[in-house]
Amino acid sequence: MKEALINSNYFGLILSIALFILSVRIKAKFRLAILNPLLISTLLCIAVLVVFKIPYDTYKESAGLLNYLLTPATVCLAIPMYKQLKLLKDNLLAVIAAITSGTICSIMSIFIMGKLFRLSSEHIATLLPKSITTAIGMGVSEEAGGIVTLTVAGIIITGILGNMIAESIFRIFHIDHPIARGLALGTSAHAVGTAKALELGEVEGAMSSLSICVAGILTVILVPIVNSTLV
Repeated sequence: MKEALINSNYFGLILSIALFILSVRIKAKFRLAILNPLLISTLLCIAVLVVFKIPYDTYKESAGLLNYLLTPATVCLAIPMYKQLKLLKDNLLAVIAAITSGTICSIMSIFIMGKLFRLSSEHIATLLPKSITTAIGMGVSEEAGGIVTLTVAGIIITGILGNMIAESIFRIFHIDHPIARGLALGTSAHAVGTAKALELGEVEGAMSSLSICVAGILTVILVPIVNSTLV
């Protein structure tokens, strides 16, 4: 029975969805920021694979549909942005300036810290796209000569951390404007941050969705330039 379930073509898919639903319920019950559903479901999934000695390749292959749905799910984030199109046009200059400065700061902070900690050029290239959505970051990392699997881990950790601490940061620095909140979350914490932005409000969600797109495009342009200095 166990072997048949593990070898099923949909084992990874079913396990991932079940653990995520469980994690959402845990978060709803205890209402603690640290109980982020993505973080908890990831840890639970790792625990299941380790305890039952299930090869990662087996899990990955049977969860392939989730990877396939990643890109269209990201594209769907354009819907709240479309609903706030007039607000975007009225604040276009400030929006573009905020996303551009945030993207540059993200890339340059990785570059500077990588040099300070004497990381190899491969590891710096791996971490440069850590603040953009996985669908774009994987391609950027591969082109830059980074380690794609570590890039994905960095992107997920960045998103979860941004999702968890966003409200505390906003409260500490008195950031109350919905546009500023949305831009900050989308630029620094991509799709996972956008999930938090949508919880905060429709305007926040729209601005965060826009940030994912623009930050992704800017990162695609800037990472090769920065990476060329590492070679």
